[in-house]
Amino acid sequence: MTKNRKKDKNNSTGEKMKIQLSEHFTYKKLIKFTMPTIIMMIFTSIYGVVDGIFVSNIIGSEAFAAINLIWPVIMIFGSLGFMIGTGGSALVSKTMGEGNKEKANEYFSMLIYLLIIVGIILTLLGIVFIRPIAQALGAEGKMLSDCIIYGTTILVALTAFLLQNAFQSFLVVAEKPTMGLIISIIVGLTNMILDFLFIYVFKMGVFGAALATGISQLIGGIVPFIYFSRGNDTPLQLVKTKFDWKAIGKACTNGSSEMLTNISLSLVNILYNMQLMKYAGADGIVAYGIIMYVGFIFIGTYVGYSVGSAPIISYHYGAENKEELKNLLKKSLKLIGITSIVMTLLAEILAKPLASIFVSYDKQLLDMTIIAIRLYSISYIISGLNIFSSSFFTALNNGLVSAIISFLRTLVFQILAILIFPAIWGLNGIWLAIVFAEGSSLIISTIFLVANRKKYQYL
Repeated sequence: MTKNRKKDKNNSTGEKMKIQLSEHFTYKKLIKFTMPTIIMMIFTSIYGVVDGIFVSNIIGSEAFAAINLIWPVIMIFGSLGFMIGTGGSALVSKTMGEGNKEKANEYFSMLIYLLIIVGIILTLLGIVFIRPIAQALGAEGKMLSDCIIYGTTILVALTAFLLQNAFQSFLVVAEKPTMGLIISIIVGLTNMILDFLFIYVFKMGVFGAALATGISQLIGGIVPFIYFSRGNDTPLQLVKTKFDWKAIGKACTNGSSEMLTNISLSLVNILYNMQLMKYAGADGIVAYGIIMYVGFIFIGTYVGYSVGSAPIISYHYGAENKEELKNLLKKSLKLIGITSIVMTLLAEILAKPLASIFVSYDKQLLDMTIIAIRLYSISYIISGLNIFSSSFFTALNNGLVSAIISFLRTLVFQILAILIFPAIWGLNGIWLAIVFAEGSSLIISTIFLVANRKKYQYL
């Protein structure tokens, strides 16, 4: 009897130490729960930066430009993983909040199996069409060859990449954000070590860079798949299920903003590259590539918090806990606001050392990149609020509002600015386009938050 009581007491203590979706979240709990996802996103960005450093400094700026030219295409395919991950996690969390855990597992399993099927199909299509796609983007000669080698190699691991993107969200739903962080660290270290071996030691060039990334993606997709396939202590597990097209449609609608964001960013990147070729040549593409690598670190903080907090919001929405929704929104806006100021100041201060890591060997290119980073980084003071606003509506299972915010922010406003601003301010106008896009989007985000306050009662 005494032993059983001690056991129950220990179990109770263990449960209290673990933060659950159903809890009331203080600032401390909110930061503690989302921090692993934030660190995961930042670390993922850092190993992407290391990838770029090896390519730029060892293989050369032309290969670096080729990778940045074809990478947006890979991300368009990979956006399906983000869509299923964010939209699916919102659906699964809401279903859990409603008390139907069995149905939540069926939805989770169905979406993972769907991603595997879609990933295989996209891999085959991508390999067939990678050459004409690269040619359409303007690649020719050695750059075309590098685009094909890099794109084809990466596409082989596309299914794992889709799963990796989706599991980032589902691990948070499973109340295992720390596991997501650990997997991300393993993936990142694998990529960096293999970059060193394949690019620096074995001189495998662009193929080595792609192979290192592809192998790391296999780990990121397969490890969590195996974990959820076996018995575990989380609310989620892969089970036998059947395709529910209505639920799939709901998940896709919920996550459409995240997919739209990634597709839009990829399309806008292509437009940036075209404008930069016109105003600055290949050096412009290199500078923009560096901005993207560096920007991933800063934006990753906002994305990490949004991904980490979304399942909490979805759960309490499903449980109809209006007071907790108010609490989560209020605290999130304050945290994002403070972080935005810090991130912007850091980006401005660190512009020169960050640019020097990539192109210290070319003073003219270095000077251009420093100016580009400083102008582009002004947007960081606004972008966090927009990213969270879009994610907030996804968590509320309102994919339409989330998609509108993302569509305007990542596509419409940026395209307008990229086409108009260079005619007024030249090259600097290209770097400032993002500032206009984020500022305009903040107005839209605010309008939607105010307009929907009575519907969801979060204000």
